Amino acid sequence: MQKALFLDRDGIINVDKDYVYRVEDFEFINGIFELAAAAQHQGYLIVVITNQSGIGRGLYTEEDFNHLTRWMTGEFAKRKIDIAGVYCCPFHPQEGKGIYKRDSFDRKPSPGMILRARDELDLDLANSVLIGDKLSDMEAGQVAGVGRLALISAAIVTACMQVVAVYPNLVDAREALFD
Repeated sequence: MQKALFLDRDGIINVDKDYVYRVEDFEFINGIFELAAAAQHQGYLIVVITNQSGIGRGLYTEEDFNHLTRWMTGEFAKRKIDIAGVYCCPFHPQEGKGIYKRDSFDRKPSPGMILRARDELDLDLANSVLIGDKLSDMEAGQVAGVGRLALISAAIVTACMQVVAVYPNLVDAREALFD
């Protein structure tokens, strides 16, 4: 079993500009490559877990998402960072259209994407780290049994749950978690 660094996409890997699906709109967040490289150097597999209700809402297609994902993982690969897996949930229980309008165990705060990654990649969740920018990311990690949870937030967040740490940015998170 291997440990993993789970990363949310929008707000952690890229600037959250509401429903980003085109390369020209994708802006990497300062420090993401250094954070992923430091984690990889310490033996963590890098795994992306992302709600993508824009697909379900009809704002873009699964192929649009897949195209952007191939480009994004290619940008990591150029820096010798391997993305072991990208897990996406396109469903939304209220706003989804057609087959996408439904509850899904994969949609954060549910832990489905994390548990699928665990099973497919043989991951040790207790020794893994999850970094997200929303409480739903933290809830998914907590329910799945991820050992360390890190919330990236410039604001102070109060929650009725155990969050290992809150960091204002990825640079501070990397220094605390992987240096």
